[in-house]
Amino acid sequence: MDSLLVSDSATQFGSGGRGRVAVCGSHGGRYPAWLAAHAAVRAAVFNDAGLGKDDAGVAGVAWLEGVGIAACAVDAWSARIGDGADTLANGIVSTANSLAQALGCVPGMYCSDAVRALGKANTTIAEVPEFTLSRAIVETTGHRAVWALDSVSLARASDRRAILLTGSHGALLGGRPDRILDMDVFAAFLNDAGGGRDGAGFARIALLATKGVAAATVWNASARIGDGRSTYDDGVLSRVNGVAERLGLKAGMTAREAVARLVGIA
Repeated sequence: MDSLLVSDSATQFGSGGRGRVAVCGSHGGRYPAWLAAHAAVRAAVFNDAGLGKDDAGVAGVAWLEGVGIAACAVDAWSARIGDGADTLANGIVSTANSLAQALGCVPGMYCSDAVRALGKANTTIAEVPEFTLSRAIVETTGHRAVWALDSVSLARASDRRAILLTGSHGALLGGRPDRILDMDVFAAFLNDAGGGRDGAGFARIALLATKGVAAATVWNASARIGDGRSTYDDGVLSRVNGVAERLGLKAGMTAREAVARLVGIA
């Protein structure tokens, strides 16, 4: 299908997405949906990230309906989040907006069949509003910088040895160990996206341990995926890596408690 675009992340759409059915491994939250609209795709498929708090994992699927784009998301337990090829090969639709359903794309359908249905879309995109990701300092009593980032893509070289609370999922893009986190941070928190197929939502934290980074995932039902501030305010740790465990972090601890412990470490 010439009009099909498969990618591990919505950040990879670029200008190549125009007029194509985009199947990506990203969660179906607002930012990936905005990227799809900005790329002027014909239709889009995401991962539902286990739905999570306030159904944030599919908030963008509904949002895209408002700008005239048919969209759906596959169940995180059917396909690995962060893996576009697995989404296409194994994904089973869990959520579809009304534009997608009108084309015959419905929950329970295999992604490959959904793509054929979405290929019939005659998309007229309304004006796409601006979208700004948040990068905000978290005030603490410690001497180590703490940042809440809606996406790990907002991390900067100046974040060396900082603590980052991100709204990003904890999976590897395409299952590859590259592009985990380019800078040397002290600690990183990610959303587990419900774990999902093959535990993909936890995969990044184990590899961060090999770089000496204390890393943890927060339970997707406790914090909104795509929202770094929610990771800090609401997050409950679901899994920690060995580095974090040695520093006293453990599953069941709140992200606030975890940060308080980490800023007290020299």
